[in-house]
Amino acid sequence: MTDAIHSYISLFSSAGIGCYGFKEEGFECIATNELLEKRMKIQKYNLKCRYDTGYICGDIKNKDVFNKILLEIKFWKEVHKISNVDVVIATPPCQGISIANHKKHSDEITRNSLVIESLKAIKIILPNFFVIENVRSFLKTICTDVDGSKKNIKESIESNLSTLYDISYNIINFKNYGCPSSRTRTLIIGVKREFEYIRPCELLPDESSEITLRNAIGYLPALKTMGELDTNDIYHNYKNYNIRMIPWIENLIEGESAFENKDINRIPHSIKEGKIVFNKNKNADKYRRQFWNKVAPCIHTRNDILSSQNTIHPTDNRVFSIRELMIMMSIPCNFKWTELSNEQLYQLTLEEKRKFLKREEINIRQSIGEAVPTIIFRQIAKKINKSISKHI
Repeated sequence: MTDAIHSYISLFSSAGIGCYGFKEEGFECIATNELLEKRMKIQKYNLKCRYDTGYICGDIKNKDVFNKILLEIKFWKEVHKISNVDVVIATPPCQGISIANHKKHSDEITRNSLVIESLKAIKIILPNFFVIENVRSFLKTICTDVDGSKKNIKESIESNLSTLYDISYNIINFKNYGCPSSRTRTLIIGVKREFEYIRPCELLPDESSEITLRNAIGYLPALKTMGELDTNDIYHNYKNYNIRMIPWIENLIEGESAFENKDINRIPHSIKEGKIVFNKNKNADKYRRQFWNKVAPCIHTRNDILSSQNTIHPTDNRVFSIRELMIMMSIPCNFKWTELSNEQLYQLTLEEKRKFLKREEINIRQSIGEAVPTIIFRQIAKKINKSISKHI
């Protein structure tokens, strides 16, 4: 571990929000793999990889796709003389696992088994460290292991990697580790056994006090008009919704849900054949206004709609803006969602800004909702960097 270049590979990387923390700490991204081109383009805007060939879009289960990752490693070893990849980061999709997903399909075990692709990659690449992040129930979830047997994910990790790595399994809420929103996740860190002087638990982010929503975003200007954009920040925006929903939320106090309205006309509903049909309240967090003096809620992928979980601003009658979500997920202000510079975005006309948001907002919001908070991976990257330097 004497390479001047500290490197990483990111699997199931989405828009690269979490592993942007490794870039911030000076790590070079050898290769990043993501299935969706609309997510990968965001990584390109942020110049995540030094070489265009490092952006590998496609299904990692496809041998040709995985071979591209191996070719990038070979290139870096030959050209940049690295002896090994320092870190493999894996954040496999969790739709088959997450309790927030009420529309699960019959192929859950197949989707859950995407983690096995990560384990296979780690066994082949043999990085000095690996980091896997997923939802709280991740380790107990059943998957199909390399040998075709059904077992829980923790057992699969143990059977595939425990002889090679010292592994730390942790279930933590990121709100206690510098992230300005609540997000309970499983965080797994592995260190090659030959580096016995580095314990994986030492690489966890540092504990810190919770940050209230007011302290996180309270300084941002209020947005009171439907469709309003902050004149200085295109991402601080009041997303449009059906005006018939305004009475449902306009009188809510902090912590109150629209389903608690006393006036039945203000309870979420539709009109069918002249009669009120009330919406089903399947989740207690729907149409609920948030608290200024509590930590921000967990950010989900459908953060663009009032009826999703914990999306309503504490005082404004709207969902949180993109900028607010970025802050709540500790995404740096220099993170880019477009090839345009901040100055170029500022110079767009109001109509051009609206067209941009109409085209890109959902992808941005969903990318934020499925991300790892940048500060979490940045802290891990910093500690890995320090450990490497300390023991050279």
